[in-house]
Amino acid sequence: MAFPADRPRRLRRTPALRTLARETRVAAADLIHPAFVREGIDDPMPISTMPGQQQETLGSLSAAVADALSLGCAAVILFGIPEHKDATGSQAWNDQGIVQTALRTLRQTHGDGAVLIADCCLDEYTDHGHCGVLRGDGSVDNDATLELYGRIAVAQAAAGADIIAPSGMMDGQVLAIRAALDDNGFQDTAVLAYSAKFASVMYGPFRVAADCAPRSGDRHSYQMDVANQREAVREALTDVDEGADMLMVKPALTALDVVARVRDATDLPLAAYCVSGEYAMLHAAAAAGAFDERAAVLEVLAAIRRAGADLIISYDARQAARWLQEERNSA
Repeated sequence: MAFPADRPRRLRRTPALRTLARETRVAAADLIHPAFVREGIDDPMPISTMPGQQQETLGSLSAAVADALSLGCAAVILFGIPEHKDATGSQAWNDQGIVQTALRTLRQTHGDGAVLIADCCLDEYTDHGHCGVLRGDGSVDNDATLELYGRIAVAQAAAGADIIAPSGMMDGQVLAIRAALDDNGFQDTAVLAYSAKFASVMYGPFRVAADCAPRSGDRHSYQMDVANQREAVREALTDVDEGADMLMVKPALTALDVVARVRDATDLPLAAYCVSGEYAMLHAAAAAGAFDERAAVLEVLAAIRRAGADLIISYDARQAARWLQEERNSA
């Protein structure tokens, strides 16, 4: 009996051979830990929609970041929840605001050993829950919002952020933030653009965690239609032209095709955000006995890397880093 010369199963026969032939690898250094830090609480608060996650105090945040760094995670991205919100989200650029305070604390504690990313948006800080300033008719004023994004970025950079990550999907946000940073002496502060952020149902648990669900309307007028792939690539290339240092696709699992297309379109570092709803689905299915949590999480991370992401923001970052460490130790 004649067999084909190409016998792929030869390299699948043992775990060692499969590891040898593996095309895509996930390492702790590919993972970014997202953290919620809340003003005015004395103890961490569990997030009901995201089992295993919590809103941090400044003290517990520092411990969580130390843990992430010790595990080899690439960075931490901060989301703030202020005690007081208003129509313009003024706590977002307050020098004593929760994220600015957290950035200073982490920088003093960890020095340049920590890469600190600050989410630059208004939804966590506004009393209406939208990502920008509202006009009288309830629509978001794009250009008025850009001015505030610039103020936020400067405040975050002054507090110690290495990277500013604008997530509001306003037209021109990267250009405005780059100009504000440069004009204020922060030429070395990088910009990670949420280039393709879709108007996804997968953000539901995050909105509970950050108390930032819109009080009226939705975000479809500024976040992208989930059906659009070519537009996502155009958005990414626009951000490149505006001065972005890194790009992001969000969500990750429901937009792996977009990750791949953006990867092919640019050589800039590319992040993908495995968002709160994707996290919650994985953990709910594992809790129901549908599959093994560890195997599922690591498979998902490998799929995101395989699609072309250099970095993955994941609520499983720390746990995945532990699992990867265990794999290395047992090899």
